[in-house]
Amino acid sequence: MLTLNFIPFPEISTQRLLLRAISPNDANEIIAIRSNKETMKYIDRPLTVSTEDALQLIKKITDGTVANEAITWAITLQNNTSLLIGTIGFWKVDKEHRRAEIGYLLHSDHHQKGIMQEAISAVLDFGFTTMQLHSVEANINPANEASKKLLIKNKFIQEAYFKENFFYNGKFLDSVIYSLLTPLQ
Repeated sequence: MLTLNFIPFPEISTQRLLLRAISPNDANEIIAIRSNKETMKYIDRPLTVSTEDALQLIKKITDGTVANEAITWAITLQNNTSLLIGTIGFWKVDKEHRRAEIGYLLHSDHHQKGIMQEAISAVLDFGFTTMQLHSVEANINPANEASKKLLIKNKFIQEAYFKENFFYNGKFLDSVIYSLLTPLQ
């Protein structure tokens, strides 16, 4: 069984990025990302439109980290680490089976620049080496071609296609599950 400890918060530095803890100071950027209909197109969650909504989400993220049950990083550029441009992390961590679900979101102004590839590579390395995960899964909307390409580029394989398994906004939606086993075996 996994024993996790995210205190102190583990920052991750890459060539262009600093992945750091999300704080209440990021509320405006959380709103900018999670209220953007294009960015949220394939994220079946309500838009975050108020400071109160953003602060509640930040509290939920922080509480998960403090409880060592989940971890989400703010994606920032090395030359402006105070500006959150996206988020990435592990949630639904199954400690017994050493499996977690990865989730990520990047402001549309930063799409097609290799930023999410750089972030996911660093976070997967952290997941497999530091957290000692055995497998990581991603649950995506089947229409999200960009996410599908990102996952395949990172050697995820499609495990399942679920028909109408998720009810959101008055309709049933499909889900696709991708997974990646640890390369450290």
